[in-house]
Amino acid sequence: MRMPAARSPDAYAALLAQLRERAARGQEFPAERELAAELSVTRHQLRRALADLRERGELAAMPAPRGLGRSARALVRRTHPIEVAELRTILEPALARMAAVRATPIDVRRIQRASTTLAEQQSASADLDFHNAIAAATGNRLAADLYALLRQVGRDARLHLSPARERPADRLRQRDAEHQQVAQAIALRDPDAAEQAMLAHMRMVQRQVLERMGSLERGAARPAGRREAPPQQQESVQTSGLSRKRG
Repeated sequence: MRMPAARSPDAYAALLAQLRERAARGQEFPAERELAAELSVTRHQLRRALADLRERGELAAMPAPRGLGRSARALVRRTHPIEVAELRTILEPALARMAAVRATPIDVRRIQRASTTLAEQQSASADLDFHNAIAAATGNRLAADLYALLRQVGRDARLHLSPARERPADRLRQRDAEHQQVAQAIALRDPDAAEQAMLAHMRMVQRQVLERMGSLERGAARPAGRREAPPQQQESVQTSGLSRKRG
């Protein structure tokens, strides 16, 4: 089979434009081999273009291969938020360790940039970009695809612990600091430090999941028909109670 000829700068710019347009339309990316054939480029050219777009922040990560959606839906019916957090705690330190050894300079810059949440970013999207960048930096496509499946399960609406909301500023700063420790260890090519920093971060994530589960369980146990008072009223009641006790 004859391979496509090397592309000129104009042809490469056209390839970038095609990928941008496809992403903007929300079209699903097929497997790498299929997409390269569809666009009449080599897989090397396609990977370079995708890496350039991700480096510029125009493409978060290579979408998961087709078929994962059905697998994720099946897994959702069998799993639980705590199980997702437990598996992430096992898997992600290993991915960080691999990334510290294998990441390219471009990968390292992408991870470092994603470690800080920008003002215009949603916290959940920024978090996913950071962890996906580490999975991609391992150079192990199977590991990256399995991680994508795990996060897809975790993001499913049926696993949401509470309505989506932005994180408080103090927690966001703490999360960014944890991400930055992982990114620094990867940049320094220190696999032990990267693994330990990610493990500490994931233990924090796991604690938060447990806390949110506990809050939901306490809310479900509240007697029917009893509504929780608004924060201002709660504060007033608590203050009144303290005043009575002190009096």
